[in-house]
Amino acid sequence: MEQGSRESLERELQVALNLAREAGAAILEHYDEPVRVERKVDADDYIEPVTEADRTANELIVSRLLKEFPGDGMLAEESVDTERRLSKRRVWMVDPLDGTNGFIARDGDFAVQIGLAIEGESVLGVVYQPLPDVLYWATAGGGAWIERQGGAAERARVSDESNLHSMRLAASRSHRSPRMDKVVSALEIREEVNRGSVGVKVGLIIERQCDLYVHLSPRTKQWDTCAPEAILHEAGGRLTDLFGQPLSYNSPEVQNRNGVVATNGAAHDEVIRRLAPLLTQFGRLRVET
Repeated sequence: MEQGSRESLERELQVALNLAREAGAAILEHYDEPVRVERKVDADDYIEPVTEADRTANELIVSRLLKEFPGDGMLAEESVDTERRLSKRRVWMVDPLDGTNGFIARDGDFAVQIGLAIEGESVLGVVYQPLPDVLYWATAGGGAWIERQGGAAERARVSDESNLHSMRLAASRSHRSPRMDKVVSALEIREEVNRGSVGVKVGLIIERQCDLYVHLSPRTKQWDTCAPEAILHEAGGRLTDLFGQPLSYNSPEVQNRNGVVATNGAAHDEVIRRLAPLLTQFGRLRVET
């Protein structure tokens, strides 16, 4: 979407902000209760946990968005996906509880994520961490913002660190592989912060606590990255696939098959360059989605 054709998203943003907080409050109502964990199987037989909190937050967000914006499409983690969204110019991307494992473990690493894609581009993002009460948001051209525990909103800006030796990696708390160890070595990363949830890890970059996040797996979904990407971009960072190509939203393939790289932008191209021989070694070829 060209800069000059960007539409005002003030109403959409306010609705998304209110919904994120409401959904966060609904999730916390389940936080201290015994958690009944069910398992859902993705199309590629990957098993993920789901709880009543996921479903409650999903229903709250999706029903309200469809009421407020009946002409828009919808892609939400706990809703049945249909081809109807593919004909829509505007599509909401909702992860009602990103980091369900963190919710189950009660470690605080989970977030409500509401994104809006227009013509395949992420243009609005709201990420809310209920437990610390931290809210990130952005709209295309409107900057990125952080609000902590009801305080005044502050403009967010990523670091300008460009030396890979000095960059801190936001790494998964639970998903680690020998391949990721090779990536850390190739990038010469010396310091890591281990957290759950894509939104939480991208949030570390937005808050200058980290500078880089690499997700090798092809299993993140469009609802995992849409909202964080909008915020990171407006904060001055970049998010692409492992091959340096932009993510495209509202495609038939929901999974980000080509992985994810999020950085402060200062050394993004260098990260992609260093990843290239490793991807060849791993047998990873870019998939057209």
